[in-house]
This record gives sequence, structure tokens and C-alpha cells, in this order.
Amino acid sequence: MPEALHVASPLLFEFRQSVRWQTFLHQKDPDKGYDKTTALAALAKLQQEIAMGAVVVVPIEWADVVSIAERLSAQYTWTEGCRGFDVLHVATALHLGAAEFLTFDKNQKKLAEGEGLFVPL
Repeated sequence: MPEALHVASPLLFEFRQSVRWQTFLHQKDPDKGYDKTTALAALAKLQQEIAMGAVVVVPIEWADVVSIAERLSAQYTWTEGCRGFDVLHVATALHLGAAEFLTFDKNQKKLAEGEGLFVPL
């Protein structure tokens, strides 16, 4: 990307949580997830990217995000089965006035597109 990636704290939490979860899985079954050394390297790389300005953490107003998430949940979850964090991520993007939304999750993509966000992948 030519410009910095703008993210909010919920995304950073979910990424870090996922890295830690993969390490937990790997400890229980070496065929799953990845080792702690790899996890720590990934977390350090993220911090480096933030420090260098390649990833910019933008502030959010939680009350507004939750209000938008409640609307999205009421509108889409009954019929689309949206997961909570997927709804929060889309609500955060809408709160921030984003035009584009990056995701590899097909259900999250459908939700984002339903709200008028462009999902390039």
C-alpha cells in the first residue's frame, strides 16, 4: 500500500488475541497454530509497523461505534448470522467514515458491502 494502513483498537486487539490463540493451539497440538517465537516476532513486527507509521492507530468514540454496531446487528444478524467482532469492525469503519474495508472473511465482506463500503478483495 502506498499510504499508511489506518486501524482502530478493536482490530489491534483481535489481531493480538488471534496470535496468542494460535500459540495456545500449537502448545496443545503442534500440527496447529504456530510456536511462541513466531508469535512474538509477529507481535513485535506489528509494533514496529506502528512505530514507523506504516500502521496508524486512529481514535474512536466507543459509544458511537456500539450504537452503529447495534443497528447493524439488528438489521443483519437475524438473516446473515453476523459475528460480534465482524459487526464491530464494520461499525468502526462506518464511524470513521471509511470508503474501503479490508477483509478476507466472506460474511464480513457481505456486511461491509451491504453498508456501502468498497471491499477490494
